[in-house]
Amino acid sequence: MDIRRPIIFIGLAICTYMLILAWNEDYPSQPELAHEQIAATPSLQQETPAISDASATGDAPVVASAAPDVEAEQSSGELIQVQTDVLTLTIDPLGGEVAEVLLPAYPASIEQKDVPFVLLERNSRRTYVAQSGLLGKDGIDANGQALFSSDATRYEMDAEQNTLQVVLTHTSDKAVVEKVFTFTRGDYLIDVEYRIRNTSAETWQGVFYAQLKRDGSGDPSQSSQMGMQSYLGAALTTSENNYEKVSFDDLEDGAYKRVETGGWAAMLQHYFLSAWVPNQEQSHTYNGRFANGNYLFGFYSEATQVAPGETGTVGAQLYVGPKDQNRLAEIAEHLDLTIDYGWLWFIAQPLFWLLSFFHSLVGNWGVAIILLTICIKALFFKPSAMSYRSMANMRKVAPKIQEMRERYGDNREKLGQEMMKLYRDEKVNPMGGCLPILIQMPVFIALYWVLMESVELRQAPFFLWIEDMSIKDPYFILPLIMGASMFFQMKLNPAPQDPMQARVMQFMPIIFTIFFLWFPAGLVLYWVVNNILSIAQQYYINKQIDKDV
Repeated sequence: MDIRRPIIFIGLAICTYMLILAWNEDYPSQPELAHEQIAATPSLQQETPAISDASATGDAPVVASAAPDVEAEQSSGELIQVQTDVLTLTIDPLGGEVAEVLLPAYPASIEQKDVPFVLLERNSRRTYVAQSGLLGKDGIDANGQALFSSDATRYEMDAEQNTLQVVLTHTSDKAVVEKVFTFTRGDYLIDVEYRIRNTSAETWQGVFYAQLKRDGSGDPSQSSQMGMQSYLGAALTTSENNYEKVSFDDLEDGAYKRVETGGWAAMLQHYFLSAWVPNQEQSHTYNGRFANGNYLFGFYSEATQVAPGETGTVGAQLYVGPKDQNRLAEIAEHLDLTIDYGWLWFIAQPLFWLLSFFHSLVGNWGVAIILLTICIKALFFKPSAMSYRSMANMRKVAPKIQEMRERYGDNREKLGQEMMKLYRDEKVNPMGGCLPILIQMPVFIALYWVLMESVELRQAPFFLWIEDMSIKDPYFILPLIMGASMFFQMKLNPAPQDPMQARVMQFMPIIFTIFFLWFPAGLVLYWVVNNILSIAQQYYINKQIDKDV
């Protein structure tokens, strides 16, 4: 036996594997900048929000949608630092803009456990901030962002505190305005309230606005460059659509405007989001546009009026944190739909619940994926058995089919008649191996999105060398195991009669292995376990049929 060819193939496989490892080391996915790097960049730029100018007549504010951005003419003063148990924020006194948000509970990477993930930031690398203010007739931001003062430049939540308030103050010739940020222990939701004390002899009138401002930079939390990507862009809920996307391309094509009662306005990325949630009982105008290289999306409310000598309040809530389904559902209706499972959400939601249940039992997301895969396999045990039995029967009659091809090779009509007669006599359905697999495909796709969208799997370890289920296997061992399991599974199936199809099928394990090399380890683990269970089931069915022959 000539063993040179197998040795050459094995050598090529080893070389290919080593080249992939070398490529991965030399050209890794773009890493997130550490906070130390961010701190080294130029200081936060001083600029006013790219908002629409507003004036109010009666109760209906008139908003010009094309007001340009202008540079701030005054210094913002010293930035205000806020530290809670789950948030590290920077607030600019100029406008009270949330200029930076860090999430200590979510490290930037496995290698940087002590460096928090940066959600919002305003520096030379990226612009992504949360803005709010008062426009209109007497609004303090009508002629540019108002400059606030505060009692301190650093606020920290003590271990005994459940809430922390940061109060910014601005005094105009008509009112004393306090912008109050209220933080709650263990929560990523911030209350932002304006307290307006009218010191004039006339009714004070203004329009509250809130918006998210982001440039066109990529998604820093996107862990994989292969496969389907998570949505990066704006979104809101409307009376017609519980979850409506407004992409960056849409904003470049033209301004967005819509009036809704309640609702929310969000900017989404992989695993995390920021969202403004206004008063759910009032009407708000949601708007968005593209200006000066930035995408702006938010809302403005109906005019607020404060009588002379009285104090009025207006504001909204700002969420800056992970896509936590349970918490988002509590904050506002349909906000949990920002965890986008696509059109198969009605299958994905039960799968996520079951995955979370298993994790609560075993404490390891990798083991939870294995248990979930076993449950899915059990659910489709009978359809799969039908598929494998049909393929086994096809394998059994394959010699007879080959004999017919040789006998009636030049007479296709006769060959087709004889093959149909053989299928009837042997009770073989040539399509039986396909239909059950097609039935399972929606579940597979839904599970793919569950594993892709669940922030709970971000940096979740499995065992041994797999330290993060949300990114690719660093040594590509799981994809290679997946390819080997697929190869053995195909060996249990009858080879296609057409030589070209048979040759294509031989390359399928190699193609799928290459395709899965950069997939998140959690997804590859699911396919490995599913393949192993399928091999066991198919082997058992094949043995049963062989005994009956």
